[in-house]
Amino acid sequence: MRFEVEYYDQQLKDEIKAWPTEFYADFLRLLSLIEEFGPMLRLPHSRSMGNGIFELRPRGRSGIGRAFYCFLVGRRVIILHAFIKKTQKTPEKDLKVARRRANEVKK
Repeated sequence: MRFEVEYYDQQLKDEIKAWPTEFYADFLRLLSLIEEFGPMLRLPHSRSMGNGIFELRPRGRSGIGRAFYCFLVGRRVIILHAFIKKTQKTPEKDLKVARRRANEVKK
């Protein structure tokens, strides 16, 4: 049985769709892997960020993107937050947004 991917809200979905084509195409490829493998998806495609939050790691010629997500009961995956990375280290502010949203959707 496949996992079902949902977005935190429509604005997030629209922001991701507006990514440069190379990032968005890789993001969609990674979504199909999540749908198939769920929490078994690992590096280099996905990585645990702790506290039940994971990151998808889409790539493009001009850099890398990140999309944080979590799993909910019923084989549901919720995309919480996404951005194009500008630095080597994941910004703490982006991780905080994902943690806050994860807490909201788990209630």
